[in-house]
Amino acid sequence: MNGLRTKCVTGLLTLALLAPLSASLGLAQEADLKVDLNQAPVTELVKLPGVGEKVAERIVNYRKANGPFQDTRELMNVRGIGEKTYLKLEQYLTVTRDTSKRK
Repeated sequence: MNGLRTKCVTGLLTLALLAPLSASLGLAQEADLKVDLNQAPVTELVKLPGVGEKVAERIVNYRKANGPFQDTRELMNVRGIGEKTYLKLEQYLTVTRDTSKRK
């Protein structure tokens, strides 16, 4: 009985530790999900892996100061986004050419 109890506690602890990880990987599970750098608000940008609120705000501020992104690689011009981070994000990014529908 004690062995079963230990296994149950261990299982519950494992689930508790993995829950936040699986939530943060939720974006990766949605293969068709693309974040438009020219339209996404901070609340959408923070859903990207490795992008916190400060970096998301910098992305929006960069867009306001420099106009719409012409290419996703331009994201590396934003402070806090280097090549390594960009490569992690690349699969989730897109840019619209027509920004007349901006939010």
